[in-house]
Amino acid sequence: MKQRTSISELARKGLLYFSDGYRTKKPELGPSGYPIMRVAQVLDGYVGPASEPEYVRDEFKKKIGLKSSVNGDVILTTKGTVGRMAKITAKEEGYVYSPQVCFFRILDERKIDKDYLFYTMAADDFRRQMLAVSTQTDMAPYINLKDLGSLELDLLDLSEQRSIASVLGALDDKIELNRRMNGTLEAMAQALFKEWFVDGAEEEWVTIRLGDMLTLDKGLSYKGKFLTEDEGLDMVNLGCFGAGGRFKEDKLKHYTGEYKAKHLVRAKDIVMANTDITQNREVIGSPALVPPHLEGDVLFTHHVFALRINEEYEKYRLFLYYALLENAFRERAVGYSTGTTVLSLPRDTVEEHELLLPDEQTIDRFNTLVTPLLERGWANYSESQTLTALRDTLLPKLMRGEVRVKEKEPRHA
Repeated sequence: MKQRTSISELARKGLLYFSDGYRTKKPELGPSGYPIMRVAQVLDGYVGPASEPEYVRDEFKKKIGLKSSVNGDVILTTKGTVGRMAKITAKEEGYVYSPQVCFFRILDERKIDKDYLFYTMAADDFRRQMLAVSTQTDMAPYINLKDLGSLELDLLDLSEQRSIASVLGALDDKIELNRRMNGTLEAMAQALFKEWFVDGAEEEWVTIRLGDMLTLDKGLSYKGKFLTEDEGLDMVNLGCFGAGGRFKEDKLKHYTGEYKAKHLVRAKDIVMANTDITQNREVIGSPALVPPHLEGDVLFTHHVFALRINEEYEKYRLFLYYALLENAFRERAVGYSTGTTVLSLPRDTVEEHELLLPDEQTIDRFNTLVTPLLERGWANYSESQTLTALRDTLLPKLMRGEVRVKEKEPRHA
């Protein structure tokens, strides 16, 4: 039986507890204790690492109270990028939620399955409600706790909840496995680069400027009226850049306006963020490889550089990509950036960066080892995209009862 109810009503009945996070005071911070979970860590379906971890000292445990993460919590970002969601697993227990991270905690698992809660909140119906009540502050989009409490969801019989959670959870498990495997593959490639070209640099290698190996093109200053949901060319933008070279394909824009040839990139080209609006300067100077499954021409915005590698250095493409991920360049990019709220990366900061250039035989060996790692990662990502599309197609059908599955035992994180 389906029952339409609000978050606040579930809380009033003692089935669920929800709240915003803890407002940490500066004197409460310390070198260890409860790690603070920030909005930037809440990614699509999982919690990522903090770029600069902060801790609330253990002695403030009583003040933190219920605002510390518990296995099974559903969390939701309420400011900035409103509506990013994740599930807390055992390895994320003991974090302190920041004020812009709201959490939903099941109090009676005989009535509500925690995984079902996550999926019903991820459904289009719930997201449309969130969009309708969110407001725009001077700084960023925002949704308050009272409005969150007014949002409604469909509560099914526990057996149906578990069945739905089991089907969707199996898909998410595979997506998560692919994500972790890709993290391992990327770590292997970066470790190999460091071993060969940082720790193992040879005396006979010559020093060369990046500007002698490539040229930089700045992207398109686009007009908002030509942005579309799914028509036109894919357009790489600032939102596509994640920490550690991660390319966030779901942040691609689509554009139907005019452009020039210099505003185009293709699969496996290197692009770089030349602007940063994050508080921790996580994005400025970050490189990314355009994924190979983005076929044909791809636009990039004025917040992005395209690295046009000279023909004689083409085989150094992957070497350059991993060199730009190294701390030496990351620190240079941050240090030479201009601006306060919005950081800008000067072109010559990139061009004047120096590298030790290995011989071609060493580069050939490196490419032979690293290319399969990248290709496996791209294949995993493509599979995850297919599984995500299947999950998102099934979700509303399962919620509406158009697709039914046999009852399953509850899932355990």
